Amino acid sequence: MERKITQMLLQWKDGKLPGSPMRGRMPVLLGGARQVGKTWAALDFGEANYSDVAYVNLEASKDAAQIFDGDLEPTRITRLLSALTGHNIVEGTTLLVLDEIQACQRALTSLKYFAESGLDYHVLGTGSLLGVAVNRQEVSFPVGKVHQLQMYPLDFEEYLWARGKRELAQLIRESQVSLQPLALHETALAAYYEYLAVGGMPQVVADFAARGDFNFALAIQQGIESAFVADMAKYSTAGETAKALAAWKSIPGQLAKENHRFKYRGIQEGARSRTYESAIDWLQAAGLVAKCELVEAGRVPLAARVDSTAFKLYLLDTGLLVSKSSLPPNQVALGLDKLGGWAGSLVENAVSNALSASGIANYFWASKGTAEVDFVAQDAQAEVIPIEVKAGDNVRARSLARFRELYDPPYAIRLSAKNFGERDQLISMPLYASFLLGEQLGWAR
Repeated sequence: MERKITQMLLQWKDGKLPGSPMRGRMPVLLGGARQVGKTWAALDFGEANYSDVAYVNLEASKDAAQIFDGDLEPTRITRLLSALTGHNIVEGTTLLVLDEIQACQRALTSLKYFAESGLDYHVLGTGSLLGVAVNRQEVSFPVGKVHQLQMYPLDFEEYLWARGKRELAQLIRESQVSLQPLALHETALAAYYEYLAVGGMPQVVADFAARGDFNFALAIQQGIESAFVADMAKYSTAGETAKALAAWKSIPGQLAKENHRFKYRGIQEGARSRTYESAIDWLQAAGLVAKCELVEAGRVPLAARVDSTAFKLYLLDTGLLVSKSSLPPNQVALGLDKLGGWAGSLVENAVSNALSASGIANYFWASKGTAEVDFVAQDAQAEVIPIEVKAGDNVRARSLARFRELYDPPYAIRLSAKNFGERDQLISMPLYASFLLGEQLGWAR
């Protein structure tokens, strides 16, 4: 299963990531929600590009964790880990993978010493709950001493690769560049609807690619959600767990509302922000949700225009959203016509996922209740670009027109079930091309 993160890891190996030191090497820290494929990606990268890989799971191995209780000098650590793993850790030729690094505070701290040593040890740490651990001040984060990369579920292009449809993915890319209609538009839409139902969690995708059975996919999705809930209990107090779980359970219902905004009273009648803010923060830090915040003006910098009292929460994966919403995945895969207004929630969630995977913060714009644009983003030229999302091919968008009237962006983007095209500085992208939003905005990764 090919993942795009491999290209970034190759840049790290070759010393070409921004911030790479002239001498020695900074470790790389690969974060992301549990079960998005971090460990597999790290080991697959190591097997393909190094003469040897030394793997240590710091959550499972007490002996490994105890190695970091002593002096954090890299040569000492690598000697002991070599003895523990049976793999001789050699500068420049061995990849050392420190899995679940958030479970060992001293291991995370040691990355600073690897970075400052001037030695060429290739150290790759992975962590599922790094954000949670750091926010709870359980770890001392090596700021400026590591390359931080973030991993997400498979995007639609990676999904097509996994389904043996690489040529279709390439044709979509070519149509995006030319903005000319894709001849296989209906074929691509059908594959995208399937993707919405299956989602991008690697285990689900791999099983569905092998069996083509939505029942098995659903069972795996439910198992993944159970693992997320178990993490809430493992890494929170009992009170915090109850709040995070209540907020997590409420998200499908919150997205089902007409404007999709998250309301604390949607968790429990009479609930207040002061009670549940920390729960939302936990879900964000664990990578389970993306927060899409309201901006009151379509001008840069967007972060300075945020109204923190109004936001939406999107799940990390549409397959999990379909599962949590008790929607029959086989029906979703046939198309969105029967979902009514819920179709809009689902495709907005998918676009949020695509933006997040491109490293683009989620914002939306509203004007005193009279107009609302689903997403706005800063492009590489520091322009604010509105992004309207439509589940079908009815593309009337008064709110988009109002935004353009007020802020005169150089162009606007409309995602819908319609084919590629461009007219009057309005770029029409089909929903299945949302994985290319980052590149369209100039933020190629």
